[in-house]
Amino acid sequence: MGDDRDFETSGQSIAVQFREKVAREARREKLRVYTPILLLLALSFIFSVYDRRFFSAANVNNLLYQMTIPLILATGITFVLLLGSIDLSLEGIMGLSGSSIALLIQNTKNTNDFGALGVAIPIFGCALLGAVTGYVHTKMRIASFVVSFAVGSIATGLAVLTYRGVPAVLKAQWVVDLSVGSFLIPYLTWIAFGIFAAGCVLLHGTAFGSAVYAIGDNEPAARASGGKVDAVKISAFAICGCTAGIAGFVSCVRLKIGQVAIGTDQLFPAITALVLGGVALTGGKGGMLQTFVGVLIYTELQNFLTIVGVDAYYKNAVQGIIIIAAVALTVSRSRKTISK
Repeated sequence: MGDDRDFETSGQSIAVQFREKVAREARREKLRVYTPILLLLALSFIFSVYDRRFFSAANVNNLLYQMTIPLILATGITFVLLLGSIDLSLEGIMGLSGSSIALLIQNTKNTNDFGALGVAIPIFGCALLGAVTGYVHTKMRIASFVVSFAVGSIATGLAVLTYRGVPAVLKAQWVVDLSVGSFLIPYLTWIAFGIFAAGCVLLHGTAFGSAVYAIGDNEPAARASGGKVDAVKISAFAICGCTAGIAGFVSCVRLKIGQVAIGTDQLFPAITALVLGGVALTGGKGGMLQTFVGVLIYTELQNFLTIVGVDAYYKNAVQGIIIIAAVALTVSRSRKTISK
């Protein structure tokens, strides 16, 4: 009889501990989701009080313009981070995309003028590069940061070879119109919003998106259930490469020139935005809402630091501190790996 009572007491104790653990996880999840939103509201209030021009029509338009590239890149890399992986090739792929597009549409170096096809072909090639990264990572079991860094370096070298040291300057009138035009908001920001909307549908409205979450949360379980884990991973990297290619096109249009430098220092802001929004680097936690909130926080912060005249080097230091703090808050210490 005593053993039975001890067993019942032990069972109740385990049940209580389990419920407490579930409750803690629920509180932690709410904190991770709502804290970035509260931070965004607090920063918006503080910045507007400090400078009443912060939310003027001119500066809001500037904020929308500034968030274009980070939002496009962050949308694509969200899929990879949700898997628990990382893609360091974005800057090289951006440079390759912009350099190639500049040579395929009307420019100062040659007589090419392929129009929309001259934009689509390089972006498709960037998606293929992303797929190659995913394939090598999954099939050869090499860490994603190693493979993607190597692919990024290859893309950078190819970009320089395309224009052989003398970048092409864009001459097409539609490029000029696209870069400066607006309909309520800048045209380029509409492109970013379109990419983001497509990412929302893909992540939150399809079986593919559900598979991304399942793999990031528990890859062995996803494999055991018969999920096509490798195919999902390769597709996620292909999406990331595609968005990097689109970001390269947008940067090329903004600068009217195609060169590898357009991808320089673009990865760090995207990663900063994602961790600010609450996307966990361990995978399985986050989503497009967190991505969008993170991009807004990052853009507002950078804009404000520029307004108050903070040196660019100090801004980079601030970004580094933010990433460390945000990762410390979002990483799950019960997991053995941070990046796969």
